Amino acid sequence: MAGDRHLLTDIRLKLRDAQLRPVYTVDLDHRRVPTQSGLLEDLGTVQGVENLGQAVLLRLLTPRGELAELAHPDYGSRLHELIGRTNTATTRNLVKLFILESLKQEPRIATIETVTVTPNPGRRDRVDVLIRVKPMAATTSVTIGPFTLELEL
Repeated sequence: MAGDRHLLTDIRLKLRDAQLRPVYTVDLDHRRVPTQSGLLEDLGTVQGVENLGQAVLLRLLTPRGELAELAHPDYGSRLHELIGRTNTATTRNLVKLFILESLKQEPRIATIETVTVTPNPGRRDRVDVLIRVKPMAATTSVTIGPFTLELEL
């Protein structure tokens, strides 16, 4: 979309496994080239609003301080500190707090409209998260999620 170029372009990631810990791989695009037979593989890209959603998820899944040696000491979130805690209202409030702290660091987000953290109806060790933000220079809001976070390993 032409109106969301300020949200940038990045390599598209694909969730490969989510059993104990999310594992992402680089997604590939396949295309045919008229002068060659067969398919060529290229790195897949994600742009605009989809890139913002992916960037937010990566920020939340990265422990804060993990990229300090790369000059990004504040990148990430503190969500990893909650692994092993019981799924109580207090823990869910901490999940929300840590998400809000992390989202405030994202320069492409103008306002955080809502962060909803609810118990997962099927599993006691998981919470469901829904985020609604307004990107910089945008007139409409963007919904990120819903997605599920595991509290126990």
